[in-house]
Amino acid sequence: MHWTDRRERYRQTIAGTACIHPASVHDGISARIAEELGFEIGMFAGSIASFTVLGAPDLIVLTLTEFSGQAYRINRAGKLPLMVDADHGYGNALNVMRTVQELETAGVAALMIEDTLLPRTFGEKKPTVISLEEAVGKMRAALAAREDKSLTIIGRTSSPSITGLRDGIKRLKAYEAEGVDALFIAGGLTRHDLDSIAEEIKIPLMLGGVPADLQDKDYLASRGVRVALQGHQPFSAAVKAIYDTLKALREGTKPSALSGIASSEMMARVTREGEYKSWTQKFLG
Repeated sequence: MHWTDRRERYRQTIAGTACIHPASVHDGISARIAEELGFEIGMFAGSIASFTVLGAPDLIVLTLTEFSGQAYRINRAGKLPLMVDADHGYGNALNVMRTVQELETAGVAALMIEDTLLPRTFGEKKPTVISLEEAVGKMRAALAAREDKSLTIIGRTSSPSITGLRDGIKRLKAYEAEGVDALFIAGGLTRHDLDSIAEEIKIPLMLGGVPADLQDKDYLASRGVRVALQGHQPFSAAVKAIYDTLKALREGTKPSALSGIASSEMMARVTREGEYKSWTQKFLG
């Protein structure tokens, strides 16, 4: 499949002047729904990948192969530009190179590499970050491994909330100098924090875990924020819907009496039943 078009559309989005909320997606159907609803970007998080593939919490027990495989399934289902959280790149800088290669092949439009020390080490009580030198090496490795230059490489850090704002800005500036296309900041920021960061950084910013007092897209846009995550409620909503439906059936509710069920028209649309009928008539006679 040809992935460049969606990567170019992703770049056009973050090159604009607005701040957008991406759709949190986890499989082909959720990505198709997001695309149908007009979302500019889909977001596939590491935590959601672990939930979806393993039914396990986000403790970095998911493998790169499992993550990239699910990203490919999402991408082949539609044309929504997909950004993904590639965590720490699944190892050192050489592993980061392999991560970029696999995710580029899987069709992602953008990927993040973060500087958090992962997975959790023995005796670790709170999150920490790797050295700036190692982190810069990972960013450099990610850029070197990229073959399609339209693929967006994002440097990600939680350092403002772990090691302080000054160290956070130092890291963000170092990753920017290395040549990453955008910077993602995870963890809570104050307006003062974001104002200070925006004064120092010239490339697009992205935020996760946006506190209530920062949930103002006009303000965020004025500070260079182009993507702000809203969380991953769609997956939790899907879990609740499945649980409630199975519980009702187990307790004797008749299928015809269930509520909250997608209509046959919606199911046909999101599974692209019409296309398959057309292909069947055209190629199977």
